[in-house]
Amino acid sequence: MMIAEILILALILVLSIPVAVIFLQTVFALFPQRSTTLMPAPRPRVAIIIPAHNEAMLIEQTLQSLMPQMHEGDRVLVIADNCTDDTAALARKAGAEAIERSDMIHRGKGYALDYGVRHLQEDPPEILMIVDADCQAGDGLVSKLAACCVQSGRPVQSLYLMRSPQGASLKTRIAEFAWLFKNKVRPSGWHRIDMPCHLMGSGMAFPWQAIGQAKLASGHIVEDLKLGIDLALVGYAPFFLQEAVVTSYFPGNNAGLESQRARWEHGHIGVILKEGPKLLMQATRKLDVRLLAMALDLMVPPLALQTLLTFLAVLASLLIYWLTGNNTILLAALTVFALMAVTIFTAWAVYGRSVISFGSLCYAPIYVLVKIPLYIRYIFKRQVEWVRSRRDESND
Repeated sequence: MMIAEILILALILVLSIPVAVIFLQTVFALFPQRSTTLMPAPRPRVAIIIPAHNEAMLIEQTLQSLMPQMHEGDRVLVIADNCTDDTAALARKAGAEAIERSDMIHRGKGYALDYGVRHLQEDPPEILMIVDADCQAGDGLVSKLAACCVQSGRPVQSLYLMRSPQGASLKTRIAEFAWLFKNKVRPSGWHRIDMPCHLMGSGMAFPWQAIGQAKLASGHIVEDLKLGIDLALVGYAPFFLQEAVVTSYFPGNNAGLESQRARWEHGHIGVILKEGPKLLMQATRKLDVRLLAMALDLMVPPLALQTLLTFLAVLASLLIYWLTGNNTILLAALTVFALMAVTIFTAWAVYGRSVISFGSLCYAPIYVLVKIPLYIRYIFKRQVEWVRSRRDESND
């Protein structure tokens, strides 16, 4: 029994690290916001790459939110990647440049981005931005990102939010809150103490000298997360700019939502296991606090998985208590679980009331249980290839 007690205690200690991280991030997010002062200056030349695979349904809306923000000399480049619809034609009609890429072997957003960057190399911009084809750009997004990118000399990540479509299920609204927690609360907390964030996939800006040398051509299913780590390791840790906003919507059908969640969460877990220890070692070797903050942030698993693992640790400690009467492990597990519950409630109370009611949030444990098969599939049949999420309303 002693070995079992040691193993469970070790599990609780491991789980306490990400819980402590999200607790600190949430507490720091309560501090007054550090407003980023954007100095008036001539705006640099900007190019925006929009990777798009069969996005005829949404590409015009995305461009309508971006084109009015363009200045003379700026470019908007749509990469119609392995499209079988009229994405390219609609993009040109809306005033953007569009180039078409066809390669059924090398598939994924990373390859599309690499294709776009190489296309721009003959006349490179000062600032390169990436916006997904299903996103709406908030007011002043381009100018805010460009100014911040020039001032900081670093990649800049805007606040990227996902919304629930009208009439969305409870599961989708819980997912929206989890997204808000990950993409707003946590990076806001780190930003308050001048720590970097991870790239989130859309609404990103890069100095050309940084992105022009990056290795983009890959089929990695969370290429943005990997890109942010790679850039941080060579001195370009991303900067979080909450004042700039891009928004998108979760798919309106169950198949699309499940595909999207599997891609994000399987990819995230894979990066944690592969890149987390390396980033932590580099931070320790270089005594780099910013890299350490990124490493700790990276090693926080998806919120549902963290909740599930913490709950399982409580159950295991209860079993140990019932068999041995040892309450030390039980108290440790309950402390970690309570800290996590306080963290989530605080984040909801301050940021999440408009997204989901407290009564609906109480159903989150059921949502966590429903996701168990997704995590089991990671072990036996993980998603390793990029697959576009269906966005139509049907559930077929």
